Amino acid sequence: MNTCVIIPTYNEEKTIGDIIERIKDQGLSVLIIDDGSTDNTAQIAKEKSAILIRNSHNQGKGAALIKGYDYIKRNAFDSVITMDGDGQHLPEDIPNFLETARRSQYEFFIGNRMLKPHGMPLLRQLTNRVMSWFISLIIGQKISDTQCGFRLIKRSLLEKINFTTHRFETETEILLKSGKLGYRIISIPVRTVYLHEKSQINPLVDTIRFVRFVFREVINKKGS
Repeated sequence: MNTCVIIPTYNEEKTIGDIIERIKDQGLSVLIIDDGSTDNTAQIAKEKSAILIRNSHNQGKGAALIKGYDYIKRNAFDSVITMDGDGQHLPEDIPNFLETARRSQYEFFIGNRMLKPHGMPLLRQLTNRVMSWFISLIIGQKISDTQCGFRLIKRSLLEKINFTTHRFETETEILLKSGKLGYRIISIPVRTVYLHEKSQINPLVDTIRFVRFVFREVINKKGS
């Protein structure tokens, strides 16, 4: 299974070089979507021989992911792994995704940090559990950690998704639309490292945007 790892980045010069090396050591292609970084993230990606797509200004994580998905569909990849560039997701967990996907008939695999959420801030744990319960209810299947961006998605599924979002809610959009299409979403245990990093999510603006999006999707589902 020919797989490319996509990493959307914004000012990740402290961590991105090491992450790229650890992924390439596994023989995988790495695509960095640099979303308007003002530091040396893009230069480091070039030096580490990653494939690089660079936005001239910050467009949002969802927009970066969609550019990565489009790259996958234009090239000879069977699947994509998405992960963060801040060091929270460990490249050493990638083989578990790949092995499970190779043996499985399913198309969508998502990381589950909630089995051992040690180090995860309590507020984030509570938010994750509430949102995961809510989204699981909407799509009619249990997903323990819907907020995890560490995922493997097969090309055959990506080709059926039309995106309407471009920020953090894009990761929820693909869950909702995959569930609506009848796809089973499989959880994969992953470890997560928390180093007191500052989240790029704006708690008020992004929460309002997220709630509006989910409400719209629920209404659309009822009307379909």
